[in-house]
Amino acid sequence: MKVAIVGGGYVGSATAQHLRDKSDSTVTVTTTTASRVTELEGVAQRVAVLRGNDRDAMAAVLQDQDAVMLCVGAPNSHAYRQSYLDTATTLVSVLQQIPTVKQVIYTGTYSVYGDRQGKLVTEESPATPANPNGEILAETERVLLAASSLNLHICILRLGGIYGPGRELVKIFGGWAGSTRPGAGEDATNWVHRDDVVGGLIFALENRLQGIYNLVGDVSLSSGELLDRIFETHNLPKATWDGSPSVRPYNARVSNQKIKAAGYQFIHPEIREY
Repeated sequence: MKVAIVGGGYVGSATAQHLRDKSDSTVTVTTTTASRVTELEGVAQRVAVLRGNDRDAMAAVLQDQDAVMLCVGAPNSHAYRQSYLDTATTLVSVLQQIPTVKQVIYTGTYSVYGDRQGKLVTEESPATPANPNGEILAETERVLLAASSLNLHICILRLGGIYGPGRELVKIFGGWAGSTRPGAGEDATNWVHRDDVVGGLIFALENRLQGIYNLVGDVSLSSGELLDRIFETHNLPKATWDGSPSVRPYNARVSNQKIKAAGYQFIHPEIREY
């Protein structure tokens, strides 16, 4: 199988490595940074430098591919439209002329559910993004799903916060140890280990999943519980909370039952503190 991974960052490069090592797939990875080509040549048979809105470059990469994994990320909050929506729009327009591609799998985010005051959400819950960047992410999903057909399966994986090797939770939150945080520490958090993001992508590919699937761990800890566990594990002073109203733009407990019912078995169903 020929698989193109658009976006060779933290998730894309790990997925390419897995496909190259544990399958007979031929993998192409893209990057926007020419200096990363040598690094990515270690995990993929082919590396291409392109911007997501470059239609000709995208067409050249996707030619004769069987599947596409869209694993892009935005370097900052001002780049969401270009990184996500423009790339998805370009991808969809190119696929109209490339009939070999039978599946697109996109790593989105549960943040599109917005602020649900900690209530449980499933894939049937409507997207209610809480800010302009959330709207861009929701529109990216709509653009991709609209391209679905009998010959082209579109799968959206709504990820939790990603942690794992090199992105350990203590690295993400260690600077908050001993500090006073806004809110009451009651907002729901949803996390997924990088191993399970890779595993979910491979599972979606092998089973030709179509539609929306949440990809988060089994346990949704409150922000206070999460920080307490991290700081206790690393003998760091706990954070305190000032009791002010929460300003977090997404607060929901996310169900992962749909992808588990499809047969996916999580490698790390519970959060691992590093």
